[in-house]
Amino acid sequence: MRVVDRLSALAADLRACTHCKDLPLGPKPIFQMNSSARVLIVGQAPGRLTHARGKPFDDVSGERLRHWMGITRETFYDDSKIACLPMGFCYPGKGKGGDLPPRMACAALWRPHLLPLLTQVTLTLVIGQYAHGYHFPGDKRSLTARVQAWQDEDVIPLPHPSPRNGVWLKANPWFEVDVVPRLRQKLRKSLNVAQAQKVD
Repeated sequence: MRVVDRLSALAADLRACTHCKDLPLGPKPIFQMNSSARVLIVGQAPGRLTHARGKPFDDVSGERLRHWMGITRETFYDDSKIACLPMGFCYPGKGKGGDLPPRMACAALWRPHLLPLLTQVTLTLVIGQYAHGYHFPGDKRSLTARVQAWQDEDVIPLPHPSPRNGVWLKANPWFEVDVVPRLRQKLRKSLNVAQAQKVD
């Protein structure tokens, strides 16, 4: 079976997944993928608003992420260019300090089957501590140290763009000054975009 057909079949299975039947709003996997995607975004889990709207990062966090990337909504939601596969595909519910962590079973159930089929990906953005833990196993550095140490690899660790992370961003102004321009440069190269786009 061709990669595109295998990925399409897996996407259909994922959309129908009811593995976590006890979720507070019920199972509703949110993702975006295409066998031709050049950039992979690894988030944590959809929030309540994203769950309601049915599109990855369709919220304030997504606006900030698109600003960091220097791309429009149109480019962001073009699955032939960008894939979005969070660590948990469904809204996990609310905890005391914000949304609950992604369900651990989700990554184990789906990622080993999906990631090998995204054969055209040349750049991966890894967002937030749970995604960092999966993609940088054994790395004991703090999220801040890991983001600050990034040089020119094709797997880029990023903080979460949530408004709740405003304190971190204010305390680490080097991120916007040093990391964001290099992120945009890498992204333009992967997507073959001549320059940063005006963000909606």
